Amino acid sequence: MATATPPDPIYTVRVYVDGQAVLYTPNTTVNQLLWMANGQHTVEVVAEDTAGYIATSSIQLNVIGQEPGALNIQDQNTWVSCSATISNSTCAAGLGTATSTLTLHQSSPSLDGSAAKFSIAGNHPYSNELYWIPLGGGNSVSHFTYDLWFYVDQGDAPQSLEFDVNQAFGGTRWTWGSQCDFDQTHHWNVWDPLHEVWVPIPVPCDHFPSNTWIHLIWTLERVGNQVHYMTLNVADQTYNVDTYFTAQPNWYQEEIDIAFQMDGNYKQQPFSVWLDEVNLLAN
Repeated sequence: MATATPPDPIYTVRVYVDGQAVLYTPNTTVNQLLWMANGQHTVEVVAEDTAGYIATSSIQLNVIGQEPGALNIQDQNTWVSCSATISNSTCAAGLGTATSTLTLHQSSPSLDGSAAKFSIAGNHPYSNELYWIPLGGGNSVSHFTYDLWFYVDQGDAPQSLEFDVNQAFGGTRWTWGSQCDFDQTHHWNVWDPLHEVWVPIPVPCDHFPSNTWIHLIWTLERVGNQVHYMTLNVADQTYNVDTYFTAQPNWYQEEIDIAFQMDGNYKQQPFSVWLDEVNLLAN
């Protein structure tokens, strides 16, 4: 963990591993995961305040083992959310601003006694809410397994449910976005990050049963400047997706994060989704 305490407000903090920026944050405290290969590394923290002053601190370390990834992410208290826009830019899109809440550490329904409850409502049809959580940074990992369980109380209420993984460094952002489009394509869609469009894949997706735990596993990889959607396992059925897209260029931040989005339907019918045992494995 690193903390910056300058006289003027912090503007940015960046973490470098062996000279490569791998993590960006506007926060004064950095307490996140850094993925690094085993061996000797130099880690440098660079903080810049609003007056333009820069402070740095660096350490040498030797990595001898790694955790498999970020585990039980649903329990973390650093989730961030937005509805249609954020800072005058498109966020969750849709046709209105949703009303949404997140409640952590729900014992029921839950698989392990600590689920996160995401709820959405509102007064305008087709309003959405996007939740994401910064996990850390690193350029040494290129294979991801996004493994989670979800539970919908009103299975016919969502317009769609979205599950994403993002990795960014070196001016490029690799986004593996997926959504179960219940009411339009009735298929899973995946995100083309270069053209910023959803592309249907031949994997069926209809409304999930109410009050039922559904297991979702995506296997994903970064290949050069491309995202590779490898396989999708949903409700114990595995599909070989094997689809590539070019990553998004000209990205100025560095981060590894996951995201979850709920989309409202034509009635903006209220519903809740519980997430449990949310893990992002990376190597």
